[in-house]
Amino acid sequence: MTTVTTTPVIGHAAPPLTYPPLTRTDFVKYQGASGDFHPLHHDESYALETGFPSVFSVGMLQAGLLASYVTDWLGVENLRRFKVRFAEKVWPGDELTCSAKIVDVFDAEDGRRVRIEMTCARQTGVNALVGDAEFLLD
Repeated sequence: MTTVTTTPVIGHAAPPLTYPPLTRTDFVKYQGASGDFHPLHHDESYALETGFPSVFSVGMLQAGLLASYVTDWLGVENLRRFKVRFAEKVWPGDELTCSAKIVDVFDAEDGRRVRIEMTCARQTGVNALVGDAEFLLD
């Protein structure tokens, strides 16, 4: 990943990052780490009985991937705000691509900040997650 220089520019973007296809095992591993054991995310029979075509990811798994992506770019120590909206379910086999760009540079009480817009898109091109975040530059 690249880092933002001391003179960030609106429109500067992080290189997109595509993750390998997600598996049911990825879903279960995240559930174990998070403590969210809802059967929709690991029990195929339960998912089918409730009208879904398969199990699907806990949305916070995608949020975690997106958070890691942007903090690798701008530094976890600089993160001041992180906000996401779940837009689409993520299924086994989905490949997710994270992207982010600077949309604002401004002065705040604690120093100079950038606001970024970020997405986590499925291989279909549909966004599974959208959001924005603020990072301190100084």
